[in-house]
Amino acid sequence: MLTSGKAVKVTLYLSDGAKHHGVPVYASILDFLFHSGIAGATVIKGVAGFGAKHRLHSAHILEISDHLPIQLEFIETREKVEAILPELEKKAGSGIIELQETTVIVPERSS
Repeated sequence: MLTSGKAVKVTLYLSDGAKHHGVPVYASILDFLFHSGIAGATVIKGVAGFGAKHRLHSAHILEISDHLPIQLEFIETREKVEAILPELEKKAGSGIIELQETTVIVPERSS
């Protein structure tokens, strides 16, 4: 369980068209994070974007709408992030991984 204090925010920039063994890369990574005990993660699908090849991908262009940007984020302790980072790099394929130092506040939960 994540507690208040110093943490690392991890953001992965992926394409929803990217697949690994027929499974979307973001789904494979989300499953990996879940089974690795990460506190929580969110996947956000963009409506438009472009990458290093400067090809615009948009939900309005049907023939390339399967290449929309996907952003997957989670916040975890530095130790957990460092432990899973090598496998995360393998699973991200041609995606980009961004790490940011952050501070989180986890409110006390009343029973």
